[in-house]
Amino acid sequence: MTAPATTLIVIRHGETVWNHAMRFQGHGDSPLTEHGRSQAHALGKRLQGMAIDTLISSDLGRTRETAAIIAQYTGHTVHADRRLRERHYGVLEGLNAKEIQEQHPGVYQELITENPDYVIPEGQTHRQHYHQNIEVLNEWSGGTPGTTAALVAHGGVLDNFFRYVAHLDLRHPRCVLPANASISIIQHGTFYGSLRWVIKTWGDAAHLETLETH
Repeated sequence: MTAPATTLIVIRHGETVWNHAMRFQGHGDSPLTEHGRSQAHALGKRLQGMAIDTLISSDLGRTRETAAIIAQYTGHTVHADRRLRERHYGVLEGLNAKEIQEQHPGVYQELITENPDYVIPEGQTHRQHYHQNIEVLNEWSGGTPGTTAALVAHGGVLDNFFRYVAHLDLRHPRCVLPANASISIIQHGTFYGSLRWVIKTWGDAAHLETLETH
C-alpha cells in the first residue's frame, strides 16, 4: 500500500517596503507595507480551513511578520528555521538595479552571468544558498508521511525549491516568479511508481484577487 504524501505549502512573504521600491533585500530587512499586511491577512483566511500540522518561517523579519498574521487565523505557534532565509546579497542589499550598476558595476556583471559560484562581496554564492535551502527538503523527505507543513519563505527559496524538484541547473535563469503572498505546493511521495518530489501548485494567488492593486 502506498504511503500518503508529505505536503509542503510554501508561501512567499507579503509585500515589503523594499519590494515596492524594487530594492534587493537578502538578509537585510524591510517591514511589510500596509498592502503586504492585507496580503498576509488574506493568506490567513485562505489557510484557516486547511489541515496544516505545523507553521514554519524563515527567521527574517518580513517572513516572521507574515507568519504571525497567518497564525492569528490558524492558531499555530510559529517555528523559525534560518535555513529558509533568502540569499545573502552582501553589499547589494538595500540597493535597486540602477544603484547596483552605478556603485558595483563589476558585481552586476557577475550576477547577470548566472555563475552559481560567484561570491557576492560580504554575501554568499547561489550554490551555497541552494544547498542551505535544500537541506529543508531533504529533512522533510525523510519525515512522517502524510504530514502537511506551511513554510513562510522568500522568492529565492521558492526558486531553489523549483529548481530542485524540476531538476534545473543552477545556471538556468529564473523561469518562475511567484508573487508576494502566493502559495506553492510540493509533495513528496510515490508518483508514477517512483519516490520523489512533485509540484502540485505554483504561485497560486487566488486569495489576493479581492485586494486593491498596489
